This record gives sequence, structure tokens and C-alpha cells, in this order.
Amino acid sequence: MRAGFIGLGHMGAGMAANLAKAGHAVAVYNRSPDKAAPLTELGATAAKTVAEACRGDAVMTMLADDHAVEGVAFGEAGIVAALAPDAVHISCSTISVELSRRLTQAHAQAGQRFVAAPVFGRPDAAAAAKLFVVAGGAPEAVARIQPLLDAIGQRTFVMSDRPEAANLVKLSGNFLIAAVIESLGEAMALVEKGGVDPHAYLDLLTSTLFSAPVYRTYGGLIADGRFEPAGFAAPLGYKDIRLALAAAGDLRVPLPLGSLLRDRFLALLARGGETLDWSAIGELAAKDAGL
Repeated sequence: MRAGFIGLGHMGAGMAANLAKAGHAVAVYNRSPDKAAPLTELGATAAKTVAEACRGDAVMTMLADDHAVEGVAFGEAGIVAALAPDAVHISCSTISVELSRRLTQAHAQAGQRFVAAPVFGRPDAAAAAKLFVVAGGAPEAVARIQPLLDAIGQRTFVMSDRPEAANLVKLSGNFLIAAVIESLGEAMALVEKGGVDPHAYLDLLTSTLFSAPVYRTYGGLIADGRFEPAGFAAPLGYKDIRLALAAAGDLRVPLPLGSLLRDRFLALLARGGETLDWSAIGELAAKDAGL
């Protein structure tokens, strides 16, 4: 397929590379043009503008937040203005439910398609094409861009014909991950202050009832105190919890743990944790315990 890719950050660079490796004709765009250089060596074309990245059958965006997505989607030089009729905008970013609805409406009015396809996985999974894709959109649109999703991930889960449902699922998943990080941090602080080696404790957990990858990955980061370089920066974790709480407010679903996690991220950021991985909230319990 002829596809554009906008956003070559920690996640996007690996995703765009896998599209090129899979044989798709990819035009890549990033605000910092130098990030496109490694991809051109794989056969991708460096687009000079957003519009140049929108000349194919689809364009994929992987950007940090609502503001960044709005910046490339709307306006005279944005995706909605540049994309051809019936072409598909695939948003892999973790964005608000409200913005997903706006994008769905804007693309429909322009005669285009919009598919939300946020992903679960850290940068190493993106580079290895091992992401899990959560898709939402019209069945025919999702089917059309499935080869692109297959190139970036190991499995696609289609949640709904409404794109915003996929974004809601992604926010709920990040809420769950953050809750695991916080609970791991508290449990590990408890046993460590009681004289138990945190690595031995983590080995017990992940070898018995808590063998899921989320416990292995984040438990290891917390036990090692290894929060730099950030695979997913703390401000992004804070953003996602706020978006989950906003969605919960609209749906009138209380999220008591969500409010706690928002405050934990605020505490981390107030202590200068802007550049740390979001798993650094797992270290707050140890600091609170005087460790």
C-alpha cells in the first residue's frame, strides 16, 4: 500500500520502519526532518510537509497527545484538507475520546475514513513489530488497512465500528498498567523495608501467580530503579490518566484508583520526574517509607 506516516518518535520510528520493511511505499514526516534519515535508507520517502505524507491510500499518525494530533489533522495544511476522498487516516496515538469523535466527524464530512488504532507495547515492541493493536472503525475501512496494521503488530483486536471505542479501551488499559505499577511499588517497598531482597521477591511473583508481562517488565524497572531513558515518559502517563478520568466523568463511572494515580503522577512530576519513565511512580512508595 501507499501510506504516509507522521510522527517519528520513540514509537513511531520503529513502526514506520516496519511498514517499509514489509514492502509498503511509505512517505514519512516529522517536525524534526533529521529523524527521517534512517527510514529513507530502508526505502521510505521523506515528506517535507504533512500534505506530502497524505498522497497515498492511508496516513498513519503516532503523536504524543491531543494537541499534537490536532496540529497535523486540522487547518489548511492538515490531514483532513490534504487526504484524498475515501483515503484512511489511522490514528495510533493515545488521544481523548472527544478528539476521536471530532476526527471521525471531520473525516466523514470530507468524504474520508477514520480508524482509531492505538497500540499496546513499549518502543522495543514497536521496533520488533510486536505491538498489540486496538482498532475501531467501519469494518470495510479496517479491512482495507489491515495490511498496515499487520506490519506493525502481532495481533489486531477490533473493538467496535466506532473509532472512539478503541481510544476508550486504550485509556482503560493504560489506567490498568499504571495501577499495576503503583501496587507493585507499594508491595515491593513493604517487603524491602522488612528485609526481603526486591529481586528475589519479584522472581517469586513472576514465577507464580503474577507471570504476566506487565509484572515482569515494570517490576524489573522498579526493582532496578531504572527509569532512564524513558520508554514512556511520566508526563505522558499523567496525560493518559487525566484522559481516562475525563472519559469516566462523561460516562459517570467513578474511578477512585484513577484519582489516586493522578495524584501519584503529580507527586512524581513535582519532584522533578519530567524525564523519567512513567514506572517511576512505583518508586514513590519506597521514598515515602524512608528507603
